[in-house]
Formats: sequence, structure tokens, C-alpha cells
Amino acid sequence: MTIILTSMTKIVLGIDPGLADTGYGIIKVDGSRLNCLAYGSIKTPAKMELSARLQILHFELDKIIKKYRPQTVGIEQLFFNKNVTSALAVGQARGVALLTLYQNGLVAHDFTPAQVKRAVCAYGQATKQQVQKMVRLTLNLQEIPKPDDAADALAVALATLNK
Repeated sequence: MTIILTSMTKIVLGIDPGLADTGYGIIKVDGSRLNCLAYGSIKTPAKMELSARLQILHFELDKIIKKYRPQTVGIEQLFFNKNVTSALAVGQARGVALLTLYQNGLVAHDFTPAQVKRAVCAYGQATKQQVQKMVRLTLNLQEIPKPDDAADALAVALATLNK
């Protein structure tokens, strides 16, 4: 993986949007060094009303942005889903994430899943396990980040570094 680094320190946020789980990953770039500051998943209860779930996503993502103050953000685009109801819900979660970013003065770089895989593994058809392993190795982590949404978000953050 080739990452173009500058001498400037910056914080990068990667987002893997979802209604049940929105993954986030935060990387600090300091010269030629990459440091994983945080990662995780914003979870919303399935039995809760949609509007309440979207409010939780907005509130938690806003807290993360205010805490880490990223200068650059990447977000994964939706891929075609045969379950239209699920795709619409994920689209609404992605919309809330984009609005929250905008309210904080941030504009996200969009990435398709294949672009993220290509940026992290140099192969757009890489498996989820290959991407997770490269995220762990690139960021010098002890283990593969869990949950999967967090590992995906860190991969989006890494892809954003080449933007």
C-alpha cells in the first residue's frame, strides 16, 4: 500500500455507515507515522423507531468529531443491495452521517468498496479478511479491529490518505 504523507500532522476519520452499526476509525498522521487513535461502532437498537436510531447516530458521531477534530473524512458509498428496505435504511444513516459532517464544517470523500480494497490491498476484489489483515499491519495493531464495521472504517480512513 502506498500512502502519500506530508510533514503536517492531521487527523483522518473513516466512516462505514449502517443503521444497526456505523463503524468509525480515526488515524493520526504525523510525518511518516500512522497512529490509530480510536475505532469502534455506533450501535442502534433494532426495536427502536427509525428517527430515534438516526438521532443516536447523529449524536454519537457528533461527539466523536468534536473529540478528535478530524481535518479529513472518508465515507463508504452504498453498494447495491437486493433488500430495498435495508438499503433505504442504510442510505438514511449515511445521509445523517453526511449532515453531521457538514454541520461540523467537514466534507467527506466518497469511496466505493472496491476503491477502499484497492487502496488498502492494491486489489479491488480483495476479501474482507485480506482488508482486515492489511489494516492491522499498516496501523501496527496487535489484532484485527473488531467489530468488522470498525475495521472497514479504518480501511476507509486509510483510503482517504491517498485522496
